[in-house]
Amino acid sequence: MVQLYDETLTRRDVMARAGGLSAFAGVRLMTLGDGVERGIRMLEFRTGSGLVFTVLVDRGFDIADCNYRGLAIGWHSPAGFRNAALHEYEGEGGLAWLRSFSGLLVTCGLDHILFMHEEDASHFIYGPRKTVKHSIHGRVSTIPARLSGYGETWDGDECVLWAEGEVRQATVFGEDLTLTRRIEINVGTNEIRLTDRIENRGFYKTPHMLCYHINVGHPVLAEGSRYIAPIEDVVWAAHAGAYEKQGVGYRTLPGPKPGFHEQVWQHEMAATDGEVPVALVNDKLGIGFELVTRKDQFPCQFQWQNFAEGQYTMGIEPATNHILGHGYAADKGELIWLEHGESRRYDTVMRILPDTDAIAGAEARITAIAAQPAEDYPAPSGNHRPIRGR
Repeated sequence: MVQLYDETLTRRDVMARAGGLSAFAGVRLMTLGDGVERGIRMLEFRTGSGLVFTVLVDRGFDIADCNYRGLAIGWHSPAGFRNAALHEYEGEGGLAWLRSFSGLLVTCGLDHILFMHEEDASHFIYGPRKTVKHSIHGRVSTIPARLSGYGETWDGDECVLWAEGEVRQATVFGEDLTLTRRIEINVGTNEIRLTDRIENRGFYKTPHMLCYHINVGHPVLAEGSRYIAPIEDVVWAAHAGAYEKQGVGYRTLPGPKPGFHEQVWQHEMAATDGEVPVALVNDKLGIGFELVTRKDQFPCQFQWQNFAEGQYTMGIEPATNHILGHGYAADKGELIWLEHGESRRYDTVMRILPDTDAIAGAEARITAIAAQPAEDYPAPSGNHRPIRGR
């Protein structure tokens, strides 16, 4: 049954109330037409619950806008949703990716995440290619997708809105990796389901890394908002040498701050039934955002704090590898290598917490798994647990 406007409706009931489901919910394709966004194909999801979000077909099939009943969930950076044709991957010493960095979900990968790195390229068996130079967070988020399909699917009296696309990151004498992404949400609900499969379609053994840069903005993020996570151990902090200099810990968050320098943490998360739920909540407004990932797929997770004025956001970042990056992963034997035809799957849920009851329920689920450190500035252990089963 479909929940719409506090009613429980059959398919017949829904159809009787309008000429089509599109009056209440649906997925539609449109093209942006101005500024740096010009020419980007975009899918707009309207769920009928008050949740609206957009998928940038021509920007890695990532999620850009997201709002719930007029409250913004996803982050908009000053860079905007820049057309991929304007992107210069290797510009600015590898930092040009930041000129295309905006939105609720920005995918990092498919063969590299985190800061710039140069690796040996002998696995590609091409003499002139001595090394592979990786810019920050990889290429995939600025590659246009091939749109496989989108729409609505009824199964009895249940209706699912969906879209699927394929992003191929490939070159001659190099990697040939494909991301196949499916996004689903039931009509009348607030739970976005993301299913990714990364496959090596090439014939060279190729490294694979993946991270989701999930960026929550104001008003979910505001002065007094809380980060709730089943943290067993605080592993690492970029600012550990001057923990209290900016007056910002990891739990209770500030409003926008002038001159703020980003802070990044790595937390070792506990799981229940293999799942890791994390939330950012604004108790004052009664609104929150919850992310659920799988520990076997994303063994690591980072917390990115960018509270600078004009760039105000907090990122929740599940990742395949530790914050120490590509070189560390390779040295420790933790880098994923895909042979031809091999793939990895990633299953993720993004959930809006629409009221205080939903926030309380999420907090109860999370704290039942592990009680996070009570202090704002927990000392990092430096214990990057070995990642097995690669």
